[in-house]
Amino acid sequence: MKKSVTVLAVILVLTSGFCMAKDAAITLQWPQDKPAIKLTFGKFQQIAALAGQSTFVCDVVVENLTDKPVPRASFTIYGNDKNNVRIGEGLLSLSDLNPQQQVKARLQFTSVGVPASLTLSARKDMLAAPGVRTIPLRVLSVPPGAKLKVDGQDAGTTPVMVKLTIGNHTLDLTKEGYAPGTTPFDVTPDELPGGSITVELGGLSRDTVELRDGTVLLGDVLSMSLSAVVVSVDGKEQTLERNQVKKMILVERQVTLQPIVIQPIPAQPQSKH
Repeated sequence: MKKSVTVLAVILVLTSGFCMAKDAAITLQWPQDKPAIKLTFGKFQQIAALAGQSTFVCDVVVENLTDKPVPRASFTIYGNDKNNVRIGEGLLSLSDLNPQQQVKARLQFTSVGVPASLTLSARKDMLAAPGVRTIPLRVLSVPPGAKLKVDGQDAGTTPVMVKLTIGNHTLDLTKEGYAPGTTPFDVTPDELPGGSITVELGGLSRDTVELRDGTVLLGDVLSMSLSAVVVSVDGKEQTLERNQVKKMILVERQVTLQPIVIQPIPAQPQSKH
C-alpha cells in the first residue's frame, strides 16, 4: 500500500455551545447528549493585532467526566459574532486525560474581534478507546526531514513510523524553506500493516516572515533595516518593527536578463579623390 495525496481534511462539527466571550467564563461540553469532556474557558486576552486580525490567548480547564482514560482529543474552537457569523478559530489538543482528571491548557485564538459566542467541534475519530486496534504506517516526505503532526499532535521527523487508529486522520508536514503539506488519510478496518504514504512538499514562491506572536506572513520582503522590515502581502505594504520579527525565510529570486541586440554599423561610402 503506497498512497500520495494532497487535499484538505474534513472536520465534523459535533456540538456547539453559546456564551459571552468578553466577561464571563465559558463552559462547553462534548458530546452534548452524554458529556465526556468539559471545557471551561477563562477570559480572552489580546496579545497582538495585525492587518485587521487580533490574536487572543485563554486558559482552559479541561475535565474528563468519565471513569475511563482519554488517550487524546483535539477540538477546534470557533468564535462567532452577535449574528452567529464565524469570525475566528483556534485549535486545542489534549492527551492522556485520566478518569475524572482536570488539566489546564492554553488556547491561542485568531479572530477579527472579540467573539460573542463560541462553538465546539471535534474530529469523529479523536477519542479512541483504550486497547483500540492501531495500524503501523511509515510516513515519508520529499524532501525528507520534515516535521510531522498527526491530528495536531507532534509525531516526529520524516521518515517516521506512526500507529494510527481506524478512521480519518490528518497529516501535517512542515520543513523550513518549503511550503507546508497537509493530507487526509483514511485507515480502514481491513488495512494491512507495513504500508507507507509519501507527501511531496512544494518550494516556497514567496518570502516568509514569522512574527514573535506566532503570525506568519507570506509575501515579498521589500526592505530591511535595524529598526524595521517592509513586506508586501497581497499587494499591500506593511511596515513591521524589527523586534516583532522572529524569523525570515527569503526566496531566491531569478533575474531574467534581456538580450542585447547589437545593430551593425553600415559601411561609409569611400570618397573619390
